Amino acid sequence: MSDSPFGFSNRDDDPERKPGDKSSGSGDGSSGGPGANDDPFGFGIGGPGGGGFDPSQLGQMLSQLGAMFSTMGQPGASGGGPVNYDIAKRLARQQLGTSVAPVAAGTQRAVTDAAHLAELWLDAATTLPAGATKAVAWTANDWIEETLPTWKRLCDPVAEQVSGMWTSALPAEAQQFAGPMVGMLSQMGGLAFGSQLGQALGQLAKEVLTSTDIGLPLGPDGTSALLPAAISEFSAGLEQPESEILVFLAAREAAHQRLFAHVPWLRQQVLGAVEDYARGIKMDFSAIEQAAAGLDPMTLAADPSKLEELLSQGTFEPQTTPEQKAALERLETLLALIDGWVEVVVTDAVTDRLPGAGALAETLRRRRATGGPAEQTFATLVGLELRPRKVREAAALWRRLTTDAGMEKRDGVWAHPDLLPDSGDLDSPAGFIDSILGGGTAVFDDPLAQLAETEARERAEREQAEAGGKADLGKGESGKSDSAEDSSDAGGADGPKDADKPGEGDSPA
Repeated sequence: MSDSPFGFSNRDDDPERKPGDKSSGSGDGSSGGPGANDDPFGFGIGGPGGGGFDPSQLGQMLSQLGAMFSTMGQPGASGGGPVNYDIAKRLARQQLGTSVAPVAAGTQRAVTDAAHLAELWLDAATTLPAGATKAVAWTANDWIEETLPTWKRLCDPVAEQVSGMWTSALPAEAQQFAGPMVGMLSQMGGLAFGSQLGQALGQLAKEVLTSTDIGLPLGPDGTSALLPAAISEFSAGLEQPESEILVFLAAREAAHQRLFAHVPWLRQQVLGAVEDYARGIKMDFSAIEQAAAGLDPMTLAADPSKLEELLSQGTFEPQTTPEQKAALERLETLLALIDGWVEVVVTDAVTDRLPGAGALAETLRRRRATGGPAEQTFATLVGLELRPRKVREAAALWRRLTTDAGMEKRDGVWAHPDLLPDSGDLDSPAGFIDSILGGGTAVFDDPLAQLAETEARERAEREQAEAGGKADLGKGESGKSDSAEDSSDAGGADGPKDADKPGEGDSPA
C-alpha cells in the first residue's frame, strides 16, 4: 500500500519507495505474477506496486475504460459518489477468494465465553461499564460487510476534497467546455479510490483480529466482534494457548467497546479529525491555472495522452498544508490515547489471571511497530501513520495517572474532550498529572459542574471588581469635596489673622 491518502502525495514525500515493495500493494497486476488477479479489469490500476492511484496513467485508463464510463453514467448505475464502493467490495472479496469457511457453532460459543469472562475481569479495572450487548465471531467477509459503512464515513471526506480539486480551480469558461471531461474525471476518481480501498480492505480483512483492531469502532454499535480464523493464524507461532490469546483479545475488544459506548463524543471527534484533514487538502492553484490556460477539451477528448502528459507534471497533486498536519496530529494523539488506555486497563484486568499477558502485549506492540495492517491501511486511506512511540507514551501517561490519581480520576478524564491530554502532555506528562492531582475529584467526576463553578467564580470576581471601582470613584469625589472644605477652612482662618496685622500704611496709634 502507499503511504499517502489514496496514493496522492508530493513527489518528495517518500524518495525511498520501491515499486516492487510488498507494503505498497498486492503486486503488479500487469506482470502476471502474484497479485495479477487482484485487478478486476485486467490492467494495473495504481501503477507499479498496485496500491496507489498514479495520475500519470489516467490517459491510458481513460482510453481503456470509455465503454465502462458510458454505462456507469446511466441513471440507476451503481458506483456513484467520490468512491466506488461496489468496486471496493468486489476487489476486497476477490482477494479473499472463495475458500472463506463459515464460523462453526463451537467457535462461536468459545468467542461468547471469552467475551463474557473478559467483561467480568474488566469490571474491576475500570469504572466504565460494559459497552457491548452481544459478542459475535466474524469471517473476513463478515468484517468487510459490517465495517464498510464506517469506512464510507472515513473515506468520503478525503475523496470528495481530492476529486473536487481537480476542477475547482479551472476558470468558469473552461469548466463549462470541459463538462464531459469533468464527469469522466469524477468517475475515474471514484474508480481509482474504490480500487485502492478494496485492495486495502482485502488485505486488512485477512489479518485483522477484532472489530477495533485499528482503534476505531468500525462495527455496529454494541457489538463485540472477533475473527477466529485470523486469531488462529496469529496464535500459531506463539507459546501461549490459543484459548488464553482469545480471552486476551476479547478483553481488548471489550475495553474498546466500553470506551466508545460511554464516551459519546469520542466517535465524532475521531471522524471529525478526518474531515478536518480533508478540508486541509490544498492544491497549487497557480500551477492549475497555468495548465488550464492552454487546455483544449477537444484535443484532450481526441488524444487522452495529452491529459496523461499534463497530469504527469504533478499539477494536480495535493500539497501538504499546516491544516492537514494539525488535523493529523490531533487524530494521531486521540488514537494513541485510546490504544494506551486500553493497554493499561487490559493489563490490570488480566495480568494476574493470564501468565502470558505481558508477552502478548509486547507481541502486539511489535506487530504495530513493524507496520501491521492497521497502520498500513490508515497510511493509505487517511495519510496517518500511528507511530508506536505515541502509543507507548500514552500508555505510560495512563499508567502514571492510575498510580498517582487512581482509577476513577483516570477514567474521569474521558468525561469531556477538553480534559484530555494533548500531544505535548504525552511528551511531558508531569504537568498534566499535577493538574489532575491538584484539581480535586469533582473536577473530573462532573466537568459541567466544574464549568458552572468556573463561570460563577468569574462572575463573582467581575462583580467584586465593579463594586470596587464604584467605591474608588465615590472615594475620589469625596476626597475632592474634603479638600475644598479644608481649603475654605484654611482661608477663613488666615483671613482674621491677616486682618489683625497692621497695614504698611497705618501709623501706630
